[in-house]
Amino acid sequence: MDPLPTPQTQPGRDGLAALLAKPTAAIIGLDFDGTLAPIVADPEQARAHPEAVPALAALAPKVASVAVVTGRPAGVAVRYGGFAGVPGLEHLTVLGHYGAERWDAVTGTVTAPAPDPGVAAVRAELPGVLDRAGAWPGTWIEEKGRAVAVHTRRAEDPQAAFEALRGPLADLATRHGLIVEPGRMVLELRPPGMDKGVALAEYVRGMGAESVLYAGDDLGDLPAFAAVEELRADGVPGLLVCSGSTEVTELAERADMVVNGPAGVVNLLRALAAQLD
Repeated sequence: MDPLPTPQTQPGRDGLAALLAKPTAAIIGLDFDGTLAPIVADPEQARAHPEAVPALAALAPKVASVAVVTGRPAGVAVRYGGFAGVPGLEHLTVLGHYGAERWDAVTGTVTAPAPDPGVAAVRAELPGVLDRAGAWPGTWIEEKGRAVAVHTRRAEDPQAAFEALRGPLADLATRHGLIVEPGRMVLELRPPGMDKGVALAEYVRGMGAESVLYAGDDLGDLPAFAAVEELRADGVPGLLVCSGSTEVTELAERADMVVNGPAGVVNLLRALAAQLD
């Protein structure tokens, strides 16, 4: 097992020290895709790293809670992660759709408000908008229940397709009161007012946590990074971890610690669990 890495920044070192000093008051926040699960061409084939659940099961009983914060529906993240019914994961919560949905391991149920009607309207118009934006073979639509996403990773030129579609999709979203969340070769149209930062901050404060670690890999994780920075300013120590990627550099530039993708995140979780034995 790799040793526990040392954060590169003083705030990160302070956050890790607080977590280790009182783990039962610490929240471990984790993105799913790109952090616990490797990025794949077909998001429906994404699955947690094979060692992720054992690492989480070793760590979760020693902290206040592990919160998986994802843009996916909570139930989908639970299935793809293999989180349900695992001994040791009783302290696991999944905040799906950027916190609009919540799954708790103890109850095994998802709670959520009614969906935004703007999503249904966008879903109906989206094929026509894509047709008018030009021929981008390989681009496809992912249904996410409370959101809809357009993926360009399978296109012949993924970046060109991504850039060409940003404007038309932003216009479509605006007409129906939604926003566009860009990611790694994906543009997601979803309701405003909820992001990973809001979800994480509300959860940390609601739990009365005294420290927080958050790990992510994509642009959608920047609000969660900002939330941890705000919590630190309010006296709650925090550690920011980037699940390293050559596709997104913004997180690495703000992180206290950079690890090598989902395998590196798993190693970090295992090292934390071992340190707390």
